[in-house]
Amino acid sequence: MIYLDKQYKTVLKHAVAEMEEKKSRFIASVMPVATEKEALDFINEIKAKYWDATHNVYSYYIGGKSIIQRFSDDGEPSGTAGLPILEVIKRMEVRDLVVVVTRYFGGTLLGAAGLVRAYGKSASLGIEEAGIITKKLCTEVNIVIEYDLFGKVQNTLISKDYIIKDIIYEQDVEIIVYVEEGGLGHLTELINEVTNARCLIEAGNKTYISLDEQGKLIL
Repeated sequence: MIYLDKQYKTVLKHAVAEMEEKKSRFIASVMPVATEKEALDFINEIKAKYWDATHNVYSYYIGGKSIIQRFSDDGEPSGTAGLPILEVIKRMEVRDLVVVVTRYFGGTLLGAAGLVRAYGKSASLGIEEAGIITKKLCTEVNIVIEYDLFGKVQNTLISKDYIIKDIIYEQDVEIIVYVEEGGLGHLTELINEVTNARCLIEAGNKTYISLDEQGKLIL
């Protein structure tokens, strides 16, 4: 697997946020996606759910090896709906998501500027409701030590803000730590120094971990 980015922001979960503007209902449905097919499947699902809506406007942005970005005004005046949603996605610096904003017309015309504001605000509310998270590329590292060194090593890891995935208590103690890309050498030096090299350090697989806005691990 090719890892292109050390970290990026996306959304945590499917979410829905609703607002009203001059009696028109705007319903933002947001979903994290990994592929264009997942985005299109979600769009079709929302269109089927809100089949009686005036408009189901959408935009999606998927990063990786090649960026995929698409949007649709779904009958709204050109440039007043899908593009403002895409611009919100970019401004909030998130990717790998699809946003569908459903509109039920309330009888009052909003004008081009009003539509841009309403669709943009609705998308922003939906993305916030879905929860912005950071995906960080890390290596799982196994540290095996004797029990008498456990407290010292654990305190060192915590004080240096390493993220501990798990602790396994067997004949020795095994601490599984997430180490960000490029940080394995520093961790190895640190633990060897703390334990006087009385440890076994083994690098495992690379993976993207999910962190909340406070930098805490989301399991």
